[in-house]
Amino acid sequence: MQKIFSISIVSHGHKKYIEELIQNIRKINRDDVEIILISNIHEKFDVDYDGLSFPLRLIENSTPKGFAENHNFAFNFSNAENFVILNPDIKLLRDPFDILLALLKESPNSICAPLVLNEKNEVEPSARHFPSPFLLCKKLLSRLCHFSLKPEALVDTEDVIMPDWVAGMFMVIPREIYASLHGLNEKYHMYYEDVDFCARARLAGYKILVSKHAKVVHDAQHDSHRKIRYLLWHLSSAFKFFLSSAYLKISWNRIVDKSSKL
Repeated sequence: MQKIFSISIVSHGHKKYIEELIQNIRKINRDDVEIILISNIHEKFDVDYDGLSFPLRLIENSTPKGFAENHNFAFNFSNAENFVILNPDIKLLRDPFDILLALLKESPNSICAPLVLNEKNEVEPSARHFPSPFLLCKKLLSRLCHFSLKPEALVDTEDVIMPDWVAGMFMVIPREIYASLHGLNEKYHMYYEDVDFCARARLAGYKILVSKHAKVVHDAQHDSHRKIRYLLWHLSSAFKFFLSSAYLKISWNRIVDKSSKL
């Protein structure tokens, strides 16, 4: 029987998070999910595979791959109606899947995500407007000078938020949409794969929706804030996005849209 959700998880030294996340998924007691777990480096997980109510396929990479390449690879082994990209550091305090499935049925040409909270129960900025070179410079300056930027004002209703893009920590993508967009762009390394994917989805006429009723917790690590190598990867990916055809088309469409309203 075809599953409803194929959950793709990639571990790169996330043993503790992975074991906790699998227990979280086990506790919500679903038999309509499958997990494709990719070990990007050699790790042994303390998981009772036989005691799970859902199939779990473990794939061990011989050499590390990037975020996009790993999830695209997992998609090839999946067969569920919806492909779920899930970070190891997400905690499922309650079952978000029924709410997200109902949202997809209500808006079938959509990619959806839950509301992401931090450990203090505050909403994280996982749903945003598309970035720009100007906004990127403002963010870098705010970190250097230790001042906060105003939260982005997003279009929303009582039930959903409608951002330009959602962070790839938890994305539910109908199988046909993921296939039609040819998955994540493997030209990026660790950052901006989610921004690029949502940009291409928006250009193809798909909506990006965040349910206010489905909530998960993110134990954020913010490596790009602490390690120069990750920061450089982040900046490199940002400039790739700003030079991409997707970003240029979206920017041009918005210029034309504003001009038509004058």
